[in-house]
Parts: sequence; structure tokens; C-alpha cells
Amino acid sequence: MSGLRRHWPRIAITFLPVLLALAHATGLWPLGAIERLDRLIYDVRLRATMPRTPDPRVVIVDVDDASLARQGQWPWARDKIAALTTELLTRQQAAVVGFDVMFLEPDRSSGLERLRQIAKGPLQGMPGLASEIERLAPVLDHDATFADALKGRPVALGYYFTHSDASTAKGRLPPAPLVPEEAFPIRGAYATTWSGFGASLPSLAQAAPVAGFLNTLVSTNSDGVIRSVPLLARYDGDQAQRGYYESLGLAVYRLANGGPAVHPAFAPGSEPPLLESLRIGSLRIPVDQTSSMPVPYRGLGGASGGSFRYLPAADVLEGRLAAAELKDKIVFVGATAPGLQDLRATPVEAAFPGVEVHANVVSALLDRRLLSAPDYAPGYEVVTVLASGLLLAFGLSLLPALRAVLLTAATIAALTGLDVWLYAAHGLVLPLASALAMAAAAFALNMSWGYLVESRARRGLVRLFGTYVPPQLVDEMLVQPDRYSMRAESKPMTVVFCDMRDFTRLSEQMSPAELQAFLNTVFSRLTDVISAHRGTVDKYMGDCVMAFWGAPIDTADHASLAVRAALDMADAVHDINRVHRAAGQPEISVGIGINSGVMSVGDMGSTARRSYTVVGDAVNLASRLEGLSGHYGVEIVASASTRELAPDHIWQELDSVRVKGKAQAVAVFTPLDARTPEAAEQARQLLGQWAEVLAAYRRQDWAEGRSLLAPLLAADAEKVLYQLYAQRLASMALRPQDPNWDGATRFETK
Repeated sequence: MSGLRRHWPRIAITFLPVLLALAHATGLWPLGAIERLDRLIYDVRLRATMPRTPDPRVVIVDVDDASLARQGQWPWARDKIAALTTELLTRQQAAVVGFDVMFLEPDRSSGLERLRQIAKGPLQGMPGLASEIERLAPVLDHDATFADALKGRPVALGYYFTHSDASTAKGRLPPAPLVPEEAFPIRGAYATTWSGFGASLPSLAQAAPVAGFLNTLVSTNSDGVIRSVPLLARYDGDQAQRGYYESLGLAVYRLANGGPAVHPAFAPGSEPPLLESLRIGSLRIPVDQTSSMPVPYRGLGGASGGSFRYLPAADVLEGRLAAAELKDKIVFVGATAPGLQDLRATPVEAAFPGVEVHANVVSALLDRRLLSAPDYAPGYEVVTVLASGLLLAFGLSLLPALRAVLLTAATIAALTGLDVWLYAAHGLVLPLASALAMAAAAFALNMSWGYLVESRARRGLVRLFGTYVPPQLVDEMLVQPDRYSMRAESKPMTVVFCDMRDFTRLSEQMSPAELQAFLNTVFSRLTDVISAHRGTVDKYMGDCVMAFWGAPIDTADHASLAVRAALDMADAVHDINRVHRAAGQPEISVGIGINSGVMSVGDMGSTARRSYTVVGDAVNLASRLEGLSGHYGVEIVASASTRELAPDHIWQELDSVRVKGKAQAVAVFTPLDARTPEAAEQARQLLGQWAEVLAAYRRQDWAEGRSLLAPLLAADAEKVLYQLYAQRLASMALRPQDPNWDGATRFETK
């Protein structure tokens, strides 16, 4: 007892993590970090226990890159899809075909509608034309051809549900919901609810009355990873169609097993009723309160993953398979071509084929290899946290250091072993993170008790700041430390990348010592310019310097300061070149990229090395823009957002571009060096002529563009930008106008 009284402060502080873990387990104070750790543990546990064996019953017909290359870009004409369906169900004798692709819009590839318009328009008086077109209509109506291929066949089409303020419906849902609303209690939500949908054309939906939704759910507090998928979803749009509809995976499974009914099962005595499972005949599928089941993935995804047989859709369509090779197989038709964007983040892989998620659901239902998160999971979590917490609170306080380490390790091993056994033997998904985090925190607090003192903490804080932020900011932070935080935050900023061109060639002409002195000289000049304009040098990356404006000190005119700094950096390089030219040394050129936008700034890095830096899509775009400067023959390339925030500069638009990693086109500009009134006036006149050239170029008026560009090119024949557009206009003059062309230039490299 005397030992307990002497150690009660250590016991009390060790028990703090236990109280936090209990608050999390009971829902009084959910901790996001614990939830993320639980998801990580789930993912590791799932990957470690995957069977990694192929399922021969399920086959995926894949619209892959090779199929697109041989059969043309997606979407394919419906007569081609009809031929694929007929091949699968007739010659190949597949048991079921599920389409993880949608058919929302009519197929106009045959030109039938256009022919009808012509017959009613300019050629209306031509004898027999309209009747001949209608005679050919059955052959040219590809949707009707596909509908004929679906009639009476075991096919499940895909569709998706949507959320909107007003109910939106496109296409046609199955004729009736799988489970009527009255099958569930009136109070309570037992599935995700949707107000709109996008489904197949009515003619196709009528021909193949079985369909399943393609929507997937991600984990709570979503990190974007698909760990579970809904089997049912509730539609509450049109009154006549309200009810619970099935997913594509469930639809295909039921179709392959004769279409048994689905009945919800609830926990006895619960109030409100808790959904326990969905019953399909003798099969009991454990689900959560959104009618979702955890997906027990078989293994890695894709054709090389080994979980399912992948067949290129082109091979099937071209009859390269032996007859009846897919007899009695369950076939999913989906797409893995990266351009079709049907890749999903899963615990198995970050880019997992979406069609294979549905295949894993069907495989799990066939094997009855199902996972369950039981309703008693919170109680289990409380018991494990409390028992292990009491053991550690007293044991760590009374045992010597070595035995305390062994006790902690044994406790963590016991908790982990119990969890793995329940998962592997009984398919139970139970929480583990709170108990593990509690054990680690209890050990850390107990061992550090009495060690940390205020002066040591202060000295450590100063050292920490010295590693987090540039040295010149440390003194300012210590004067008013409450004004600054190293925690990451998102805020509007401007970032600049300045890179030396042809650095490799330059480095080959210098000795290491000469190169070192040269880089030190250049970087010192550039750093002085950045500091003079209140910028922060983020880092030096070989022959590139990165800087940002707007943090840690808020700066309203961050974009204007960055542009002025970029112009002065270009001038500084010109000064260096004049000195080098006089001394017979090699000259340099630079490319500068500028972008403004919301960025994340703060303490970033690893436990070994950290820095105060900026990250985000806006930062990546600035790096991409720097790489475009040489292409347009300018030193500075800036985004439209920077131009809008720095209106005091004169800007020349360069182009509209799609850089690597971004699907949306962005306008790019360069600031003109017009520091005298005469130069500014001349620049504005030039920009007016240049704007007319760009306008003609973007409306695909090639002849007008060349005519407008001629005087500019004559006045400045060496300007790379004018030469570039002259080449474009000359080459495009040979092409027909493209109604889908938006005038943007794509760059696939930095």
C-alpha cells in the first residue's frame, strides 16, 4: 500500500490515456487519430489474410487500352456492345453478364438521326429517300440492336443514384424496387437515401429488367478508400418507384442463383430496431446500418493480380476465344483503361479496378466468406481498454524499467493476437486501435514522468523552431510566439519556381569547385532579390530555387510582390551574364513559374528532417508552369490567378494549356517589362494586336490568324512566341475545323 501511495501520481498520469480511450470507445469524445489508426489496422489485417487465389467462377471482360486501340475509343457503338453480349451469352454460354458500364445516352454513331433530318430538310423532295432511310432504320438503330440482344437474357445493367435538391431522373430504373419500403421500420435509416438517378435508356432497361446501382461507399470520416459497399440503397424520388434497390454485385449474384428474394433481419429486442443482416435464402449477409457489407478482397487487382481472369473485350468481340470457354461463368464487363477513370482506392491498392470491387462482392457471397462488425463491438472495445489500462497503470508504476517494457510489449501482443484470431477464425471486425494507442501512450507518459521540466521544454522548443522554419524567422517568432503556429493551414499564397536552363551542359564545362562557386553566386543574388521583396526561400533543389509569399506573415499583395521579384531575378541573371560575358565564362538563362492560390503551409517532413514549406495542387502547377517557359521563349510564365491578383503589371497571354496532372485547362501569361510610359504604351498596342491573333486562333480561323500575325512577326521575327503560333497556324490550316476543340495545348511532361 505504501508503494501505491508513493506512486499514485505516476498511476494517475498513466491512467489519463485510459480515460481518453474510454471516451473514444463510448462515443463521448471520438478521436479522429484513433479512427484513422483503426482503418489502417483494418487494411493491414485484410491484406495479411487475403487468400490470394483465383476464383474461376468469375471472369472480367476488360475494356482495356489494347481493346480501345483495336476497336476504337470508348464509348463503342451499341451494335458492337450487342455483338459482345451475344458472343458472351450464345457462343460462350456465360451464365450471367453484368455491365459495370452505363448506357445513358442514345447511340448516334450510325447517323440515322442525321439522315432523317436531311430527308426532312434540304432533300425533302427527293423521291424514295425517306422510305429508304426508314427501310434501313432497323439496321442503323444500334440501341434497338442492343435491346434485342438483351431480351430474355441473364443480363444486369448498371446505373447510379444521385443527390440533388430536386429529384432528377434520367433513363429508367428497374420496374420495381428489390425490397419495398414497408419491409423496414418507419423510423430509422437503413440505407443511404437518394433522390435522383442516371440509368439506361428505357428501351434497354425494358429489355433487361435486372439492373444494379454502381455507387460505392467509403469509410466513415472518409479517406476515400472503399472498404465496404452498399448492397441496398433507398430511392425516395418518384412516389411509384420508392423503395430499396440492389447493387450490381447483389443483382448479379441473385441472377446467377435464380433470383431469390432478399429479406432484412433485425436484432431482437433492439429499439429502434438494429439491422443485423440481409437474408437471401439460406445465406445470411452481415451488414451495417447502411445495408453495407465489408468487402473481403481476394487479392491484388487487375489482370496481373491473379484474383480473377481478365479477358480483353476485343478478344471476345473478335471471336478469339474457343466456343463455350466461358460456359457457366459469371461475367462482368468493365473498364480498366486509365483514360476511362474507373479506378478506385481500396485497402489493397490505391488504383483498383472498379469492376473488380463488384467481382469481389459476388465471389465473397458465393464462398460465404463474409466479414461482420457486430453490434457489441463498442462494448468489446470498452472491456479491452479498461482491462489492459488497469494492468498497465499499476504494473508500469511498480515494475522496474525493463520489466515495464516487457509488460507493455506482452499487453500489445495479447491484444493484437486476440484481434487477429477473432478476425481470421470468425470474420469479426473489432476495434483495436484505441487499446494499442492507449498502451503506447500510457507507457510513454509513465516513463517520461518527472523527466521533462519547463526550462528543458523551452530550449527544446527553440531548437524545434530552428528546424521547422527558415533561420531568419526564428528571432521574430520568439519575440511574439503567440502570433505564429507551425501547424499546417490552408491560405491564399503565391509560389515561385526559378530553374536554370541547360544546367547539365553548363556543369560539364566547369570543375566541381568552379560549379560550386558559380551556384553560390547565382543563388545568393536570387535570394537577395527574394528577401528584398519579402519572400521566403523554401528550398534549393539542384539548379532550382523555390520561394513563396504570404506566410508565415500574412501579405495582402503577395502576388504583386512575387511578380516584381521574378522580374528582378531575371534582371539579376542578365547582370550576371554581362559579367560572365566579359570574363569569357558561360552564360545562363532561367525559367520562372508563378502561381497563386490556396496552399497548405506549415511544418512538413519526417521525424528525421522537417521544414516549413508549402504543398498543394497550386504549388504543383507553379512547377509545371516553370517548365513551359522555354517552350514559349519567355523567362516568366504565370497563371491567370496570379495575373488577376497583380493587375499593376502588363500581361501578355501566351496560351491555354493542360499541364501534366491537371485535366482542366489554365490560361498562362507573361509579364512584360514596361517600366517607362513609352514602353507601356507600346506594349498595350502590341497586346491589342496579339489578342486578335489569339481570338482568330481559338475560333479556328487559320487564315485570319496568319494575316493578323504577319505584322507582329515582321516587327519581331526572332520572338519565339510568334514563331510558335506561325507554325501552329500553318499546320492547322490543313485540318478541318473541330467542333470539340477548345484551343488548349496539352503538355505531358514538366
